Amino acid sequence: MTENTAENTAENTAGNTTGNTTLVIGSTGKTGRRVAARLRARGLAVRDGSRSANPPFDWNDRATWEPALRDVRAVYVTYYPDLAAPGAADAVRALAALAVDGGVRRLVLLSGRGEPEAAAAERAVQESGAEWTIVRASWFFQNFDEGHLLEPVLGGTIALPAGDVAEPFVDAEDIADVVAEALTGDGHAGEVYEVTGPRLLTFAEAAAEISDAAGREVRYLPVSAAGYAATLKEYGVPPEEAEVLAGMFADILDGRNAHLADGVRRALGREPRDFADYVKAVAATGVWKG
Repeated sequence: MTENTAENTAENTAGNTTGNTTLVIGSTGKTGRRVAARLRARGLAVRDGSRSANPPFDWNDRATWEPALRDVRAVYVTYYPDLAAPGAADAVRALAALAVDGGVRRLVLLSGRGEPEAAAAERAVQESGAEWTIVRASWFFQNFDEGHLLEPVLGGTIALPAGDVAEPFVDAEDIADVVAEALTGDGHAGEVYEVTGPRLLTFAEAAAEISDAAGREVRYLPVSAAGYAATLKEYGVPPEEAEVLAGMFADILDGRNAHLADGVRRALGREPRDFADYVKAVAATGVWKG
């Protein structure tokens, strides 16, 4: 049995109710796979929203949207590569309209903090006619061990166009807990949860904490947006995506998000996980040893 076949079998048996399925767009991503795992652990039917799933979902191929949405009750909406990308808000609006027309009752959007383009996508979901919840997040802890910053960490230098700006890094595990609760629980419709960790950190401070936990030097190097785009391309990021990401990072890493928010506490009734706990746990896995 292939992985997709197993997942589809789980979808058809978990919950055992037609039309009770949750579509998790970006189900192979940092938050999506965690959300899908949480829903399945609750015995709920989950449909994976990715290009490799069956049926597939691809933001760039609208013909895949309707089959993926068929008999779906709720959708976790994450946009690739980012809501700041050109056309993202229009795509989210079109998807939300198609979802509501098909009977979807609840939409949960992973949004950004302080991004005008993300705000447009939020409005698209809010105006869709579905029950909606917005989860705003910025930099994930897991960018340092699962994402585009892992190779720089292993290389000993994290180069970003961030200056000495502080960020409220947030754990993807906390995001997934909030999203799973918003998808399944009561009292979250119409809520905007801005999620952060419990403290602000500069990238230099984050690198220092990783260094201490990993037992090897990792330094932070501030660079220009153009320099960062070049670095992304060296690591294999497609040129157009690299330019979008570099421009977005240079824009939002200007201090606009240098404040904490209470979204995790409001949604879950507990405090968010601290970066120190994250680096200790990751260092124990050996992933930062290379």
